[in-house]
Order: sequence, then structure tokens, then C-alpha cells
Amino acid sequence: MPLYICTTPKDVIDDVAKSKIAEDITRIHCEHTGAPAKFVSVFFLSAAPDQSLDGKSVMVRGNIRKGRTDEQKAEIISGIRKSMSSHAAFRPDDVAVLLLDTPASWVMEGGDIFPEPGDEAEWLAAHDARARDEKLH
Repeated sequence: MPLYICTTPKDVIDDVAKSKIAEDITRIHCEHTGAPAKFVSVFFLSAAPDQSLDGKSVMVRGNIRKGRTDEQKAEIISGIRKSMSSHAAFRPDDVAVLLLDTPASWVMEGGDIFPEPGDEAEWLAAHDARARDEKLH
């Protein structure tokens, strides 16, 4: 469910850096929220030539489950800025990060409504069992 979209001008971040940044964002999100890594998706988009990035070099928009604290969000934002700076040579101030709260009930994964924060283990067990059952039939 956590969906991070990183938008930059075309060809600013190479594939090696994208891979490292995606790994970092996944790790950062999981460290600060306790969510399983398999929940996190990271995409990179090239901005259209006339698209504004709000005066920044990169814009990261993260849709995360509602219920995260301001402290958790601040740590995620800081970590993403550091990763972009480390792997793509952006100054942290040139990285805009916007986190948007999305109610878990608005998201579906594999036919199941997403769990509330803290209910992941039970949800994963039921989801994986249902998936195994469907493969058998």
C-alpha cells in the first residue's frame, strides 16, 4: 500500500541510483512504521518538460496508511532526502517530499482490503492462506 512516486527531470537519476533509492525508501518506511517490505512500492517518473516540481529538483509523493505519527512522517521525509542526496547528488533542500494519509479501507491488495497499521501479521496470514487455496483450486 505505501506507494512512493519519485518525479525528476528526464535522465537525472541513473538506474543504479534508482535501485538504491528504492531499497532505501522501502527500508526507511519499514523501519519507521513496522510495515512489511512487500507492502512498499516505489516508482520513478520523468517530469514532462513543462511540469513544475515546485522549484525542487525532485518531488517524492508518498501515499501511506493513515495513522502514522508526525514523528514517523518526519523520520521518513528526512531519510528520503538523505537517500536522494547520497545516491543522486541532490541537496536535501532540493528534494520535496509529500506524504499523504490514505485510510487502509481505501486500498485493496490481491482482493483483500488493506489492514490497519499494527494488524499486518494477521492480514498477511489470512491473505497468504487464501492465495494458497486459490492456487489449489
